[in-house]
Amino acid sequence: MLAIVCPGQGAQTPGMLAPWLELPRTADHLAAFSEAAGVDLTTHGTTSDADTIRDTAVAQPLIVSTSLLALRALEDAVGAPVVPGATSGHSVGEFAAAAVAGVLGDAEAVGLVGHRARFMAEAAAAEPTGMTAVLGGDPDEVAAALEAAGVWPANVNGGGQTVAAGSLEALARFAENPPARARVVPLQVAGAFHTPYMQPALEKFGAVAADWASAAPRTVLISNADGAAYADGTAGADVIARLVAQIAAPVRWDLCQATLADLGVTGLLELAPGGVLKGLARRSLPGVETVAITSPADLPAAQDLVARHSATADSQETAK
Repeated sequence: MLAIVCPGQGAQTPGMLAPWLELPRTADHLAAFSEAAGVDLTTHGTTSDADTIRDTAVAQPLIVSTSLLALRALEDAVGAPVVPGATSGHSVGEFAAAAVAGVLGDAEAVGLVGHRARFMAEAAAAEPTGMTAVLGGDPDEVAAALEAAGVWPANVNGGGQTVAAGSLEALARFAENPPARARVVPLQVAGAFHTPYMQPALEKFGAVAADWASAAPRTVLISNADGAAYADGTAGADVIARLVAQIAAPVRWDLCQATLADLGVTGLLELAPGGVLKGLARRSLPGVETVAITSPADLPAAQDLVARHSATADSQETAK
């Protein structure tokens, strides 16, 4: 079975869209995405510097747009729609995954993310907060150290990686007394996402998202909240409600990966700007073949993965 996963905030790099704009149709897609988000994604994806694209209001629609551009370019190469057996996205990547699953159209997903990004940027600007990766350490000791410092486990990523979030003062306390055998790395994000600091953003975003056009998923869509798998019969509005709630709730990527394993995924494709989720999968999903699309040069490898693991899924279904 093939799974498609979509990266979250922090995956962006300066100039990452430049090679994609050399492909047919990309410029038109990107123009539509820019209009939907109210952000000049072409400029930000080609010439803006790292500090500019670190801005939450820019980074989130830029990342989701890049993921969807990569998917549509892959479909052009394959010559048919690519519908995986399952899909999931990390944090804002859930919106790209919702488009992969058919819950949202591409432009609708980017447009909705544009609102999310602005509200989260406003919430982040209200107080000096941030996020710090915690690599390694005993999970119980990491959890105890987070609680002692007064910070939240905003991302539980599996593979020995947790992301702490909170006030800059609390993160500094945590860094001064890190858990044994753990490495602490401050992240280049602008706020304490997926914590109670985002409650004002959740409330504003919920009002916008409540009437957003959506459809039932056409393939299994795995939620960041608890790793639950949603498929046919799930209302699109229910998916959107989960996406809204996730703004102030921890990302349980460890549970998403556990669900992928339970579903029998054999091949995992990370859409652009990929790399981080592939690395986590290598540690948490042994035996699963992984490919990350970082540029158009990765499309042949992605096409090969899709062909072989989609065929596996078809043969398994036929054997039932």
